[in-house]
Amino acid sequence: MRQDSLDSPGPLPRLAAEVRAARPSLGPVRLVAVDGHAGSGKTTFAGQLAGALGGAPVLHLDDLATHEEPFAWTARLREQVLAPLGRGEEARYRPYDWHRRTFGPPRPLPAAPVVLLEGVGAGRRAVRPVLARLLWMEVDARTAHGRGRARDGAEQAAFWRGWVPAERRHFASDPSRPFADTLVRPGAAEPAVLSGPGRGGRQLPSP
Repeated sequence: MRQDSLDSPGPLPRLAAEVRAARPSLGPVRLVAVDGHAGSGKTTFAGQLAGALGGAPVLHLDDLATHEEPFAWTARLREQVLAPLGRGEEARYRPYDWHRRTFGPPRPLPAAPVVLLEGVGAGRRAVRPVLARLLWMEVDARTAHGRGRARDGAEQAAFWRGWVPAERRHFASDPSRPFADTLVRPGAAEPAVLSGPGRGGRQLPSP
């Protein structure tokens, strides 16, 4: 085996280096979206990438969605997160409590060099202009939803019956995958990171 292959970094460090080298896309922030079907491993991967980036903050879109509005969180994202980060200021968003069905007290989100945005629809049309990178979890919907149902158990069966058609409608009208810079295939040891269909086709804003 060649020595350079032994010394070469794995896919996560390489991706982290690429993200750090990207131009800021939202004020001083490089906003990176991790999108994909529910159950595709977005939260796990976002945590892994955040670690590879030295502890980059992660915003979970489940904190901005609600029971009644699972996809209608764009206005909250703009007002509570994108606007202050674009000014180089700390954002303060109010996370939704899925048990109490109400929004909780404000939670800080620093204007760090890299901020990860994780959740279904993170790469939607309204958000893409301020993204430095769009990552898509390359797991088909049927497999992802099966994993999600197994993870959540019988208690969430009713939720999944409503979620699956809602997600299907969302991606039919506002797909993310065609614009993804990077495709991520989860693996037992480490994910595979591949060039996405949108690489080179999206103009990033100047810093």
